[in-house]
Amino acid sequence: MPLSFGEIALILVVALLIFGPSKLPKIGRAAGETIQEFKKGMKQVIDEDGEQKKIESK
Repeated sequence: MPLSFGEIALILVVALLIFGPSKLPKIGRAAGETIQEFKKGMKQVIDEDGEQKKIESK
């Protein structure tokens, strides 16, 4: 269910109205850092699971 350009533009306009132009960069940066930390955590879980399976298969 991909978003169209119009839907993305509408979301950005609403966010601009709610948060104002000065807070949007901070919010975007925080969201990016959160996603990056989530991906890092998921990678660690997957790596640990793979190591556990290797140990169990011996």
